[in-house]
Amino acid sequence: MAGTDSFSASFPPAWAFVVQLRRGSALTAERMEGRVEHVVSGQSAAFTSLEEMRAFMERIMAQAEDAGEPR
Repeated sequence: MAGTDSFSASFPPAWAFVVQLRRGSALTAERMEGRVEHVVSGQSAAFTSLEEMRAFMERIMAQAEDAGEPR
């Protein structure tokens, strides 16, 4: 498959997250509920808005960057 290596390189495992939404959660920025987990470290957090989920991801990405992972 052409381009697979460059595609994979664009999505390093250090930037992988799993998002699980609470059953019945509204899919709005203000009221999305669930949990998010960083695949590599196993760190996770519950969130009640898209902003909370984004903030968790940003903290993890900053930690990885401090450890030498490029963005």
